[in-house]
Amino acid sequence: MRRAAFAVAAGAMAVSLAACGSAKESGGGASKSTDTKKGDAIKVGLLLPENQTARYEKFDRPLIEKKVSELTNGKGKVVYANAKQDATLQSQQVETMITNKVDVLVVDAVDAAAIKNSVQKAHDAGIPVVAYDRLAQGPIDAYTSFDNVTVGKTQGEALLKALGSKAKSGKIVMMNGSSTDPNAAQFKAGAHEVLDGKVKIGKEYDTKEWKPENANSNMEGAISALGKKNIVGVYSANDGMAGGIITALKAAGISDVPVTGQDAELAGVQRIVAGTQYMSVYKPYAPEAAAAAEMAVNLAQGKSLDSLAKDKVDSPTTKGVPSVLVAVTSLTKDNIKDTVIKDGVYTVADICTAQYKAACAKAGLK
Repeated sequence: MRRAAFAVAAGAMAVSLAACGSAKESGGGASKSTDTKKGDAIKVGLLLPENQTARYEKFDRPLIEKKVSELTNGKGKVVYANAKQDATLQSQQVETMITNKVDVLVVDAVDAAAIKNSVQKAHDAGIPVVAYDRLAQGPIDAYTSFDNVTVGKTQGEALLKALGSKAKSGKIVMMNGSSTDPNAAQFKAGAHEVLDGKVKIGKEYDTKEWKPENANSNMEGAISALGKKNIVGVYSANDGMAGGIITALKAAGISDVPVTGQDAELAGVQRIVAGTQYMSVYKPYAPEAAAAAEMAVNLAQGKSLDSLAKDKVDSPTTKGVPSVLVAVTSLTKDNIKDTVIKDGVYTVADICTAQYKAACAKAGLK
């Protein structure tokens, strides 16, 4: 896989395809509902995993709803539910969607393995399933996400750049995501590929449920175990956890330690401007959401995915899943203008609140 940086207007829905994945034939097969073509009056079930991370309610949901409406001349309906980080609740939500006879499901799994039986039930009911952002197990029909190994590599490369000659002068802490999220394993693999042998990893954690408070507790434990003078950097898999990590660092009197992140959350961008967080990974949600909506509508209407999904990805249960993989960008203080501001994700006013006015002026954000 190769890393490509691009920016896309948040209002635009053009889909970027990044070459990656397996060239094997799909083993998932088509769901029964693809046998009969439907019109525009379709029902798309959308199941998102949690509401602690800002992206899902602010970006993913409205972008998918808007694109489905555009593709169906305003006749398509999105039926929405959020699992609030509860895998059991999400399974129940799938059952409800099946009972309500949605035409297609878009699922961002809380637990990629636990959702397997629910995906099978949807498949058996003739409802195609698009795995969104996380590669769910079971007979899924399509998948869209970012190049997740490259995300981890991007974070690792940024951390090495920030550390410079200090890379081996102390130890880093690795704060990975939840063990139930296959993306977290890919982020971790990409980061290790870059960091192993170039830094000393003092402590490493898989953070339960991606929660900032759990990252905070883990970081407190790492500081206690390693000693605050011995920590030179922190790999954080996302911005929410970075916030918890930075709170622990501040409480221990540790400053000037680079911390990575992901998702370009507003709070993360503000910390980057202030200098307490070194970087984030900007993942343009518009093309990911557009890909999910287009694949969902095509599947519901019995159309081919060949013109949309140029890639193939293997899950633990299904080979050659038609996929769209979107490229990412390393977000630092130097390119905030050219990424999240240019793309309309945030305005300068959003970022530069009273608390960050001086830092924004220094960073040239006016």
